[in-house]
Amino acid sequence: MQPKKNPKKDLIKNSSLYFAIGLCVMLLVSWRLVEHKTYEKSSIDIGVLDVADDDEEEVPLTEQLKTPPPPPPQVIEVVEDEKEVEETVIESTETTQEEIIEEVEVLEEEVDVDVPFAIIEDVPLFPGCENVPKSERRKCFQDKVQRHINKNFRYPEIAQEMGVQGRVHVVFIIDKDGTITGVRSRGPDKNLQKEAERIIAKLPKMIPGKQRGRAVRVPYSIPINFRLQ
Repeated sequence: MQPKKNPKKDLIKNSSLYFAIGLCVMLLVSWRLVEHKTYEKSSIDIGVLDVADDDEEEVPLTEQLKTPPPPPPQVIEVVEDEKEVEETVIESTETTQEEIIEEVEVLEEEVDVDVPFAIIEDVPLFPGCENVPKSERRKCFQDKVQRHINKNFRYPEIAQEMGVQGRVHVVFIIDKDGTITGVRSRGPDKNLQKEAERIIAKLPKMIPGKQRGRAVRVPYSIPINFRLQ
């Protein structure tokens, strides 16, 4: 039996070239399929506008108001005055400046105001400062109070045993009659505060301070140092 293939024809000669061409064609087709974009129909549908219902406009019903006829003109009769009219004198209710000043002065006398020691016109007089010039009475008062504290000072024994020391601020008021009232203190220990209040409570009765010629309450504060030797 004779073979049917032509020995002169070599089919394997260009097989690699055909394979390369086919591969390029398939890659091109695949790339175009990947890059191809599609859109949904609902996203680009512009719809239809129906304006048939807006053509008719409803006209509201209005009721015509009836205007009442104008009233008849009034006739004014002029009557001659036969009686004399007494004039009424209206007194002024405004307050004069002098009356206002008097009322303010009365209010100032009734109000009880505390005047600080630093700004009072006439400072309280400690016994022994009566004959001192007015310009030196403030310093005389402070020196006398300091001497009183040094003379009556006594360190609490319980505070010494506990080793407590510090500064106690004492505030008191020289009342309108010269007595010492409202003694308050603030410090690091209750025993020191109690001793400071005891010293201030022993202050003698003084001549009260005056503001505008009348006696007033004068608050005063002083620190007392407690130090262990």
